Amino acid sequence: MKEIFSKEFSPDYRFVVDAAFNRKPGRLPLYEHQINFEFIEKIIGENIEPASADSDELLCSYQRLCQFWKGMTYDTISFEAQICPILPDHGAIYGGCQGPIQNRDDFDKYPFAEIPEIFWEHWTPHLNALEKALPPGMKAIGGCGYGVFEISEDLVGYEPLCVMMYDDPELFRDLYLKIGELMELLWAQLLHCYGDLFAVCRMGDDLGFKNSTLLAPATIVEHIVPQYQKIISRVHQSGKPFLFHSCGNIFPVMDSIISAGIDAKHSNEDIIAPFERWIERYGEQIALFGGVDVNILCLNDPDTVFDLVVEKGKKFRSMTQGFAIGSGNSIPEYVPVESYLAMIKAAWEIRKNQL
Repeated sequence: MKEIFSKEFSPDYRFVVDAAFNRKPGRLPLYEHQINFEFIEKIIGENIEPASADSDELLCSYQRLCQFWKGMTYDTISFEAQICPILPDHGAIYGGCQGPIQNRDDFDKYPFAEIPEIFWEHWTPHLNALEKALPPGMKAIGGCGYGVFEISEDLVGYEPLCVMMYDDPELFRDLYLKIGELMELLWAQLLHCYGDLFAVCRMGDDLGFKNSTLLAPATIVEHIVPQYQKIISRVHQSGKPFLFHSCGNIFPVMDSIISAGIDAKHSNEDIIAPFERWIERYGEQIALFGGVDVNILCLNDPDTVFDLVVEKGKKFRSMTQGFAIGSGNSIPEYVPVESYLAMIKAAWEIRKNQL
């Protein structure tokens, strides 16, 4: 490993669990929803993607991945067994095409019953490899990837989904009930077979953009939040905290999402609201992860990033109990490596002073 990696760090996932349960952890945890593989490869100088699905190839890939997260001093590795990529005829979520369900006949013919088998056939080797690759003290944070709304976008398409809501409200309702049923089934099996792999469970479901939610708040509360509640209940029955990730201005539905049982929330953009506002509004009810707007990393030199993250991290750590520091969204390939590393070193500086 390169000199930038910490050689002495011993991960302890319990710090992240404490933070997610809105308790002040003894050590400030680092958290990222996702770090782009190409970005990681720039730092480690090795390929992450396995050349094949061979078990040895997968194990080596996940060992390299885990060593990166450990070397950067994360206590958990973010990992999701993603649902959308294994859906038959998927792809509408990326735009430019309609999904496979446009009417009642499409819905009735869609092979929902086959999806669990497809899901487990694809993801079981990955989950097994990750389980073997995890260093002592480290667990995963994640679960079944993609959220209720995002799956509906993939199966229908965003614009056709909005039309369906008005043209066929019964189909719109049944679609979300079926997605909730499918996700609850997948989550139940994941928790049964791989519960010990995960320290914190999470769902990413981008419900909004800069100015508002992507569907009317009342629609989200009626059709989407009840499906969250089913999954969160399963997670809580396993004794684990649940983190909800959503981009966008979702203030109109936050109270309902909190009522569904989430323990923590991630994703923030300063252009929507400074992180302080999230803490002021919700910090007594739930944990809040992130805090460093991605623009801070992209638009400043590393020294400025370091100073800003130290300043913000100390402030947020003093304002609320359940806090883990990291970007407000994720680390895409275009984030400057030196700026990302400055954020990591700023977290080390805060830890050094035991703040």
